[in-house]
Amino acid sequence: MPRDSQGTLDRATGGVLRVGVSEHPPFTVVGENGDVSGEEVDLMQQYAAGIDARIEWTTGPESVLSEAVRNGELDVVIGGFTADAPWTSTIAFTRPYTTLERPDGSTAKVVMGVRPGENALMVDLELFLARTAGEI
Repeated sequence: MPRDSQGTLDRATGGVLRVGVSEHPPFTVVGENGDVSGEEVDLMQQYAAGIDARIEWTTGPESVLSEAVRNGELDVVIGGFTADAPWTSTIAFTRPYTTLERPDGSTAKVVMGVRPGENALMVDLELFLARTAGEI
């Protein structure tokens, strides 16, 4: 199994998984009172349950959240990110787990972001996403 340079998966397992949420319906929705919902929120809740973790949600714009992941303040960032998002220099993206249709009719691959070097978390999350999508 790959290892995390900062031990994120070990820390989060049985503890707290810190997840950043950028609004991008239907993947993520941030309510007026800060509540979060959406397809990716549901996925993260299922993932966290599988590692016996409680989620600490942080909402904000993609640029702020991606910087927080890079700095180790967040473990995962979600928000309908696409594989061609400009944050590849600050966060590591999972393999695509679904697609979305853009307004121009083209499609894009949807990913989640983690801190670079947290390879055990990345692999564990990717395996979860693959199982959820019925790929394995």
